[in-house]
Amino acid sequence: MQNNILKEDIDKVIKFLKKSSILTQNKEVLKFEKIWSKWLGVKYSVFVNSGSSANLLSIQLLKLKYPKGGEVIVPPLTWSSDVSSLIHCGFKPVFADIDLNTLGMNTDQIISKINRNTKAVFLSYIQGFNCLTKKLNDFLKKKKIMLIEDVCESHGAKFLNRKLGTFGWTSNFSFYYAHHMSTIEGGMICTNDKKTYYDLLMLRSHGMIREVKDQKFQSLMKKKFKDLNSKFIFYHPAYNVRNNEIGAIIGQSQIRRLNSNIRKRNSNLNYFLSGLDKDIYFTDFDTNGQSNYAFNLILKKKNKKLIEKLQKRLDKNGIEFRLGSAGGGNQLRQPYVKKLFPKNTMLKFKNTEHMHFYGMYIGNYPELSKDKIDFILKILNSIRK
Repeated sequence: MQNNILKEDIDKVIKFLKKSSILTQNKEVLKFEKIWSKWLGVKYSVFVNSGSSANLLSIQLLKLKYPKGGEVIVPPLTWSSDVSSLIHCGFKPVFADIDLNTLGMNTDQIISKINRNTKAVFLSYIQGFNCLTKKLNDFLKKKKIMLIEDVCESHGAKFLNRKLGTFGWTSNFSFYYAHHMSTIEGGMICTNDKKTYYDLLMLRSHGMIREVKDQKFQSLMKKKFKDLNSKFIFYHPAYNVRNNEIGAIIGQSQIRRLNSNIRKRNSNLNYFLSGLDKDIYFTDFDTNGQSNYAFNLILKKKNKKLIEKLQKRLDKNGIEFRLGSAGGGNQLRQPYVKKLFPKNTMLKFKNTEHMHFYGMYIGNYPELSKDKIDFILKILNSIRK
């Protein structure tokens, strides 16, 4: 990433600092949440300190609904917090393999894993691609199974002409530095359900009821807990994952460029794919509704020598990459997950395994020039020489 925090963003922060003495979560956070909700197309949004915290709150919400836990279907190709949040909250992660053309979970595999113990499907949209299908969406509604959307890498991606993040019970976004927009560190969790929104406000801030600015709710809680100071009623066992006014100011500034930046990112990807050698690399991505995060590079065939040569060639030319793609590849190979499953469980997920060893991504950002993309393509396409 280059130039994701611009001078105009910093200028707005400086202007704010000159006139305000309150820097912790306050009016600007609420303003940013409302702007984000309008942009996304949801009723409620809650600004937190990271996308991982948004993931954690989603699963903590699920824990409130299902105190005894249960199973949640999750992809093996994802960021660690999607899986670790399940472990922390006492749910069993059940994995479904991905499709290479979306890098997200295969619909039929998800449906085949669903049983009476399934409480939710935690769908990750990897690097700007959509993997939600009508078949899956209809099935989950029919079975009354929660859909949680991880949109951390895919701001603005669409399905059926609606933005991803508007289909699920909750949806989670990340505003980390290299993502589509940034608040330095930060994230957002979104919902259309009012009660869920109130629970999120409390879970974000120690479980305190005073975070919910609803007089009817406040009066009810005060009557229910007469022996407690109304300013210190901790309704849920919770966290402090609040963000602050400075992050909110940057977010308000950044979102004005978001649609334009998405168009540039998508244009870069289309140009990159059009020039990539299709005999060497997999290029059959489903780009419908895309909001690209990075250039995914996947060898069509297993070739250990070629992938090692490719890494050395990229390093030599100063081109940064991430082997394994999202989260470094197959999460079932990671120590925190591996010990929970029988030996060699990771081998059951063939497409994820292929990504783990023969896939990577290279950065994409709005200011990336065609000349630089041509330079990258020249190196990639000459790898057999």
